[in-house]
Amino acid sequence: MAVERTLAIVKPDAVGRGLTGEILNRIHQAKFQIAAIKSLRLTKAEAEGFYAVHRGKAFFEPLTNFMSSGKVVVLVLEAENAIARWRDVMGATDPAQAAAGTIRRTFGSNIQMNCVHGSDTPETAAFEIGYFFSAHELL
Repeated sequence: MAVERTLAIVKPDAVGRGLTGEILNRIHQAKFQIAAIKSLRLTKAEAEGFYAVHRGKAFFEPLTNFMSSGKVVVLVLEAENAIARWRDVMGATDPAQAAAGTIRRTFGSNIQMNCVHGSDTPETAAFEIGYFFSAHELL
């Protein structure tokens, strides 16, 4: 199987609670390579652009408000089958439904404040990685 890339975000709830180090540790334990990493604070417009696919849905406004409410850490992870593997490490979107030992089950508060984001398809990963990282940052 070929190595692929996926985008991961440590969300404002996790950064604000000091969980970035623990989440990075889990990334390393799961044998992902970090191809790029940066800390930033999204503006409301940047959050709306990132989540544009969800515009018009009931959760769009609360989600973009939340994602622009504090610092995030964005990462490009590399591994064989990275997208599916990262989604397994994260757990289900709703922490109450996530498997034991996953990031969301362990640290998440609710569907919105679930600590981490991950791309769901190769096409989404390509868009999301390009949203945060230029080509020269991914060498």
